Amino acid sequence: MTVLQTNPSAISDYARDMGARVEAFVREVVVPYEKDPRRDHHGAPTDELVMEMREKARAAGVLTPHIRDDGSHLTQRETAYVLIKSGLSPLGPLACNTFAPDEGNMYLIGHVGSPELKERFLDKLIDGTARSAFFMTEPADWGGAGSDPSMMKTTCRRDGNHWIVNGRKTFITGAQGAKVGIVMAASEEEDTKGGACMFLVDLPDEAIRIDEIPNTIDSSMPGGHATLTLDNLRIPADQMLGQPGEGFKYAQVRLSPARLSHCMRWLGACIRAHEIATDYACRREAFGKLLIDHEGVGFMLAQNKILIEQSELMIDWCASVLDTGSLGTVESSMTKVSVSEAMMTIADNCVQVMGGTGVTDRTIVEQVFREVRAFRIYDGPTEVHKWSLAKKIKREWKQAQEA
Repeated sequence: MTVLQTNPSAISDYARDMGARVEAFVREVVVPYEKDPRRDHHGAPTDELVMEMREKARAAGVLTPHIRDDGSHLTQRETAYVLIKSGLSPLGPLACNTFAPDEGNMYLIGHVGSPELKERFLDKLIDGTARSAFFMTEPADWGGAGSDPSMMKTTCRRDGNHWIVNGRKTFITGAQGAKVGIVMAASEEEDTKGGACMFLVDLPDEAIRIDEIPNTIDSSMPGGHATLTLDNLRIPADQMLGQPGEGFKYAQVRLSPARLSHCMRWLGACIRAHEIATDYACRREAFGKLLIDHEGVGFMLAQNKILIEQSELMIDWCASVLDTGSLGTVESSMTKVSVSEAMMTIADNCVQVMGGTGVTDRTIVEQVFREVRAFRIYDGPTEVHKWSLAKKIKREWKQAQEA
């Protein structure tokens, strides 16, 4: 397997060595855990299983591989090189501590958090001894924020040297069992001009009540996707992440790298699913010849190969933009749409090639199909990204007409 070879000079020797070690670890150590029965009510690995794998990752020197020992972060292109390889198993990102939402939360705290907040909250995430959750999305039946964060109804107000937060959140990945939370709320204070605030909190907290953890189509993330109520959550003012009223700006700091990281991890999973489907098609015979020799099958695998290469190029392009210091909002939006839709086709082709076997749990192919289907929704559905891009196209057209 080759990954991101379009510009080899963009990947340091350190990142190349780390990527090779991560791939070896995932294939040799993590893959056997895919049949481990330690799962929660909706099929996600338990924290016991995650921590056991992490101890092995720590011993192998591949825990949190995108962050160096001195705390510096690999470039986005180097991160892609490593995270794609961590995704070769659905358990790989969990074992190597590169999974969502922790990877994105580490990035955000690292860029916005004070030294004190980093020491208190970030260090244990990097060390892999704690999980985190990002509290932003709100229930539709409450009229709260989903893809449109301006609809946020969870509020915060000052109370002496504390802030009081009240509201509801939903689809909060990993909330159950998390030790660190990033809570986003719309400020009621006049001097914040209606902006949002972000807070770091220790979890669990009795003021945060988990109302429901629904069974979902995906099952790779510990803690599920909870619906919660925040009832007079009292947070010390020094636990605010950044400045009052700047929460939406900080969300953008997190958003583009997080979208791109999802693309990296699920590309790795689809590469592995394609390997499994190819092996099946090259061994299984039907109607007097191998499946791959039937055009209907061979063409699907050929399409997969094309889409994998195209996705690598999109990821590399977006990563290079982020490495310039740009927020990369438009680039990450286009990449998320392109890669998630490509991954859906790849996963579907793999299931189809393998027939009945493809829909069983004998391999990870059916799980990859489920996970990628969910990926088309989280971090912004395809349609929302296209709508946003269409608005930009219209705006640029108007500007051209006025010039």
